[in-house]
Amino acid sequence: MFSVTVRDHIMIAHSFRGEVFGPAQRLHGATFVVDATFRRAELDADGIVVDIGLAAQQLNAVLGELTYRNLDDEPAFAGVNTTTEVLARTIADRLADRVHAGDLGDGARGLAGITVTLHESHIAWASYERPL
Repeated sequence: MFSVTVRDHIMIAHSFRGEVFGPAQRLHGATFVVDATFRRAELDADGIVVDIGLAAQQLNAVLGELTYRNLDDEPAFAGVNTTTEVLARTIADRLADRVHAGDLGDGARGLAGITVTLHESHIAWASYERPL
């Protein structure tokens, strides 16, 4: 399996519901380094997994819908704890929608999957992997 990863970041504010979250139940900020990894079994006719420039642009566009926002105020997250895991899935799903819409080029239609990893710090991160 071949893979290509592009990286960007987001800065958000949010709070959590539930005793398990302790002080994170209060409004707080978070900065995540975000990696999006695109996978396929065979390279396309151009010998690539995906156009890296388009992948980076589309990751930036997806993250632009989230960054500098209080996610508690976003209708898409009403009633949802926006944990690192939930955000990884949201970003992966939004990237998948863009792949299917052709926003990453025709060659990207041959992708097998996407993994999105959000790095909370240098010692903790979470990922979501999905097929395409």
